[in-house]
Amino acid sequence: MPENTNQSHVITIDQEVENMKKQMKEPPKLLHKSAGKNSCCIFRVPPSLLEINKEAYQPRIVSIGPYHYRNKDLEMIQEHKWRFLNDMITRTGKPLGFFMNIIVKMDGKIRECYSESIDHLEKNDLAKMMVLDGLFLIELFRKVGKLVTTNQDDPIFKMGWISPFLMRDLLRIENQIPFFVLQELFEKSEPSTRPLQSLILEFFNYMIDRKPEVLEKCENLEGKHLLDFYRKSFIETKNRKSNAPKNNDKSNNPSLKLIRPATKLVNVGVTFKANYQADSFLDIEFQNGLLLIPQINMDDFHSAFFMNCMAFEQCYSTCPKDITTYVVFMGCLMSTSTDVGLLSQNKIIENYFGTDKEIAKFFKNVGKDVAFDVKTHYLSDLFVELNEYCKNGWHVYWAGLMHTYFESPWASVSAFAAFMLLSLAALQTFYTVFPYYHKKG
Repeated sequence: MPENTNQSHVITIDQEVENMKKQMKEPPKLLHKSAGKNSCCIFRVPPSLLEINKEAYQPRIVSIGPYHYRNKDLEMIQEHKWRFLNDMITRTGKPLGFFMNIIVKMDGKIRECYSESIDHLEKNDLAKMMVLDGLFLIELFRKVGKLVTTNQDDPIFKMGWISPFLMRDLLRIENQIPFFVLQELFEKSEPSTRPLQSLILEFFNYMIDRKPEVLEKCENLEGKHLLDFYRKSFIETKNRKSNAPKNNDKSNNPSLKLIRPATKLVNVGVTFKANYQADSFLDIEFQNGLLLIPQINMDDFHSAFFMNCMAFEQCYSTCPKDITTYVVFMGCLMSTSTDVGLLSQNKIIENYFGTDKEIAKFFKNVGKDVAFDVKTHYLSDLFVELNEYCKNGWHVYWAGLMHTYFESPWASVSAFAAFMLLSLAALQTFYTVFPYYHKKG
């Protein structure tokens, strides 16, 4: 009996070894082995970020790309994609096979863009998805840009609740297709008097209004996908001169650290002012005690955009981390609801998000578990200058005096009364002593 048991045990181990060998040869699926390449740019959101606010990354009404394909909750707009596709095919006269052949040739290049394996999709299935989603987006941008006629009663545009959700969904990190797919389909579909980039920027300008001359600077800009392109449009238009690094050797500078909250900065003499002329919300400047920050409308669109940009910057190692830097900076300033109120009073924050406490909580949470190098970000020199300004100096003592004795009307009255009493006491002493010395002289 013992001999049979040993033989059975040996066979089981051999089987396990074979299974292990097979598993060793199987490529990872949830995070593809090529996910570290520059070509990989469309990621699943890291679990640590999902814990903060899962809804910020999940599409609400439309699925773009493979990650949320066939989601039952997104079928409404999925049906309208076919209507938009029919509009384009009818207008251009080009057969569907023409577009399918274009995308099939890109199959390998498209698959490399996704961090999660999409091998469950056959070549034709992937091409079908890219053609449907890609041409839907292009037709959507053309309709909004008034390059093609639009039915005035089209529910996509007539029903006010759809557009805001649609715009937010198109900028979610998991809801993307490669930009080169959009560009190729756009160029091959029909001639256009305007570039694709111009139409995209006009589409999103309904959510973040920017001047035409600012948008023109981005018409030749390229991105990995819609989210990256729109993100880059703020990075490339920021004032490079004011944010250019001035000190290359900052590694040992003790002032290179996170900055204080807004209320504490005010206590040491820093003043805040909204910049209404900035081309980008990233244009933050500090000069002679004045912190100049572009005004921003804090709402659901901005919060979702920030979180998805940060997720992309955390996953795509070679891109600049400017949006992450901005959110960390604002999070430092707005530690409490009082800080938010101070920025609101200075017209830097227009609150359409909720209470001041909710905004402070948002920035506090969104900065958790985020990789952020304080030494290399685009505001590193500003951090140094601001922290050095907060060190001991005449402005610090003067600001402390003003804060202690003149912050409220009652404190001002008390300080004034004390000053008057001291003055009267000094005058009384003078008139008491002066006659004595005058007679003596």
